[in-house]
Amino acid sequence: MICGMPADVRTDVPPGPLPGPHLPRRVRVGYGLGSLCTGTFATVPGLILLYYLTNVLAVPAAVAGAAVFLPKAWDVLINPLVGAVSDRSRLRGGPRRPFLLIGACTLPPLFALLFAAPPLRGAAAAGYVAALFLLAATAYAVFQVPYVTMPAEMTEDPGERRRVLGWRVTFLGVAILLSGALAPAIAHADGDTPASYRLMGLAVAALLAVGMFGAWFTTRWAPALTRSEAEPSLRAQLAAARSSRPFCHLVAMWTLQALAIGVMLAGVQYFATYTLGSASAVTPLFACMIGPLVLFMPLWNRLARLRSTTYAQWCASLLYLAGAIALAFTRQGGPALGYAAVAVIGIAYAGLQLLPLTMLADTLADDVARTGKRRAATFTGLWTAAETLAFALGAGVFALVLALTGFRSSDAGHRVDQPGAALTGITVGMSVLPAVLAAASLWLLHRYEDPLQEEPAHAD
Repeated sequence: MICGMPADVRTDVPPGPLPGPHLPRRVRVGYGLGSLCTGTFATVPGLILLYYLTNVLAVPAAVAGAAVFLPKAWDVLINPLVGAVSDRSRLRGGPRRPFLLIGACTLPPLFALLFAAPPLRGAAAAGYVAALFLLAATAYAVFQVPYVTMPAEMTEDPGERRRVLGWRVTFLGVAILLSGALAPAIAHADGDTPASYRLMGLAVAALLAVGMFGAWFTTRWAPALTRSEAEPSLRAQLAAARSSRPFCHLVAMWTLQALAIGVMLAGVQYFATYTLGSASAVTPLFACMIGPLVLFMPLWNRLARLRSTTYAQWCASLLYLAGAIALAFTRQGGPALGYAAVAVIGIAYAGLQLLPLTMLADTLADDVARTGKRRAATFTGLWTAAETLAFALGAGVFALVLALTGFRSSDAGHRVDQPGAALTGITVGMSVLPAVLAAASLWLLHRYEDPLQEEPAHAD
């Protein structure tokens, strides 16, 4: 992500392949393992936590939305702080890896406790979940911000950055598909009982641990050719961000798109239960959305190399918008239309997971070239704060739609019929609202200027 400055070579790298034009394969693959954490933690709470509160713990929709949103809003403060602290760190093992280890030791048990399903209902249950979610979000920030920063410090070669990001996004797709299919299947296996959610929490915690400890261990062989410079305060970090117009437009565009995805993700379980008529339909529905991720990711990457990353981002954004609009007609066209529309969204989602990260890498490289400062951790801290806030706000927005349309909460032992307005609200929240947000993001994408002005590459 960063290029053009003298390299400060780290002296604490364990014996292994010397840094060269290409990173060791075990470093690229091992770094990608961390996406088993980032993909899983971004997916499972957004997919199932709101439904868990309203349909298992009998929490009113508005209260459930607050319990999901407020702990993640904490990321706005904690993510930039983690970035600054890791920038200044002089811990043995480098400025990033010790934080990966701290996150790996804390997030998995906190996630398991989040779905421990205590004998509480209503507001008390919401308070328990909110407190555990706040702690889990903090542990996640400790891992994620340094993790996202590391490629900028491992290589100065744009092609190598793309290869590293390729492994990261590949594992991200695996994590989203695996956790998104596994978590609902386990949770619904015994009829949405508290015990099934406890088992689901343990299974997902194990997946988090594999990815986090794997990334921490394998990156011990990663060279550190550069080191970011910390901004002294949140105000200074925001000022640094404002000094880069490409970054401002890019982060604003991705925030709107992440919000659209977050709203849709929060609505998938409700859409399966009340529009398609079966809670278990969430597994094939989610497979249609995430299945194309691994298959189409290389094609989006190829399009970006042939034309440009910005061109590919336009294509992915417009395709997502078309799929969201088509999804609005599921009740008229039947389940087949719903599954087909979600598959189109999934193809677009493959690009939206890869391309903004590549654009971010180019933007950070431009910042170094313009200013001579290494501020990767500052920018990635703000990026991840905006991203996680958008995903959390997505669940809160969908919960607000439920509350406004009269959705009736219940516990696992008592199911209630929903009014027609609530059923309409579920469809609108799942399709029309994300379409509006995606359309708004296109204006910001139009304002974005590729800082590298890269020429299209041609395939051999």
